[in-house]
Amino acid sequence: MVTTMAMKVSLEGKIVVLVPYMAAHVPKYHRWMQDSALLQATGSEPLSLEQEYEMQISWTQDPNKRTFIVLDKDLINGELAYGEPHVEAMAGDVNIYMNDVDDPKVAEVEIMIAESKSRGKGIGKESVLMMMAYAIKNLEIHKFTAKIGDSNTASLSLFRKLGFEDSSYSGIFKEVTLEYMVTNLRRAELLKLLEDVITHTYSSDNPSDSLLTGETCIA
Repeated sequence: MVTTMAMKVSLEGKIVVLVPYMAAHVPKYHRWMQDSALLQATGSEPLSLEQEYEMQISWTQDPNKRTFIVLDKDLINGELAYGEPHVEAMAGDVNIYMNDVDDPKVAEVEIMIAESKSRGKGIGKESVLMMMAYAIKNLEIHKFTAKIGDSNTASLSLFRKLGFEDSSYSGIFKEVTLEYMVTNLRRAELLKLLEDVITHTYSSDNPSDSLLTGETCIA
């Protein structure tokens, strides 16, 4: 009998741990998204708690999306336990969308550091780099884009420092589109970054808590 196993993947860097977006994260995430400044910075609409749970399931089961909750290692109580949500250490999230119908190897990347005490520590930079390296290795992404509101100066500064270049500007949405081409040199540099990242993959009996990997278990 062949059964598809839901897999959880977590990535541990120097100052952050990226974990799948689990149901346990939803209440705190929902509280974050009641902040009008965060809604404006992320271009989001407020959702009810029920809608947020539905969105969590959508994010974890859509093959064209990948999302991680960003944990601030400084805020983890006790030892890091893989497979646990560590809600106390939630700092934000990092996502990619493969939404280009003409080229599925193009991904839009987003980062949000919602906790004020986790800002200014380099958490956003490490999270984006780890996500990009993960996407290059596992999804063969060859181009990243980012769409950022022109008033979100912190995010614009971060992505430009990472090598993203301005591509276009929408006056209607007041939004800058930036692009990052994955050259051979950049690919090598990002994959080298993964050498210092600890990857943990383990099975889960709750598909809604799992990042899709497409792995199959034969039993």
